[in-house]
Amino acid sequence: MSPPSARLVLASDRRKTAPLDPAQPLTIGRASGNRLCLASLSPVSDHHAVVRFSRSQGWLVCDWQSRDGTFLEGQRVQHCRRLEDGDEIRLGPDGPVLLFELQVSAAAAVPAAAAPAPAPVRPPTSVEVDGQTVPVAMVRSAAVQSLPQHPHIFSWWLLLCLGGLLLLPFPVLFWPLQVVALGGWILLGSRKQHRLVLVLRDGRALRHSFANRRTALAHRNGIRKAIGQGEDAP
Repeated sequence: MSPPSARLVLASDRRKTAPLDPAQPLTIGRASGNRLCLASLSPVSDHHAVVRFSRSQGWLVCDWQSRDGTFLEGQRVQHCRRLEDGDEIRLGPDGPVLLFELQVSAAAAVPAAAAPAPAPVRPPTSVEVDGQTVPVAMVRSAAVQSLPQHPHIFSWWLLLCLGGLLLLPFPVLFWPLQVVALGGWILLGSRKQHRLVLVLRDGRALRHSFANRRTALAHRNGIRKAIGQGEDAP
C-alpha cells in the first residue's frame, strides 16, 4: 500500500503549498539549502524543522534544534510528533503556521459511474460543546490538546520507590513492590486526555474532553471547515 499523499499549506497564504515526498524528508528553515526555504519569515531559524514519513508511524514533524522551537497544535515538539490531517505546525511561539493536509488520490476521488450523486451537505451553523450551543460565527479557532491524565505520576512513583528502600532487607517484599510501582507508572503515565479547545471571538475558551484522539481530531476538523479553515478555505 502506497503512503498517503500530503502537503503543507502556509496558513497566511493558502496559495503557497509544499508537496511532501515520502522518500525525501522536507527540511524547513531560512537557509537556502532547505527544501522549504522561508527566508523572509521570522522567527524561523536557519534549520528549523523537518517533516518526514515513517512506515511505522506515518507522517512526522521533528524539531531541528531550532532557536525558538516548533509547535504542533500549540504544544512544543521535543523530538518528533505524529501528524494528523488538519494539524497546525507553528515555527516559533509567534511564527508562521503551516497546515498539514492529506490529499485524496485521483482514483479515490472519482465516484463509481453507477453511484448516485450525493446530496449537497450544508455546513452547520452551530456547534455543541459541553451542552452549550455556540454559533459557528462566534468561533475563532479550534485545536486539540493531548495532556497526561496523571501529570504527577512520576513524582509518586519516585516517592514510592524511595520509601520502598526501607524494605530492602526484606527482598521478598522489596522486589514485588518495585515491580508493581514500575508497572503502575508505565500504565498510568501512558494515559492521556484529549481536549478540544474552542476559542471564541469574545475571548472565552470552551473545552471538551475525549478519550480518543482521532475522535477529537474529527470534531476539530469539522469545526475548522465550518468556520472556513478547512481545505476549501480561501
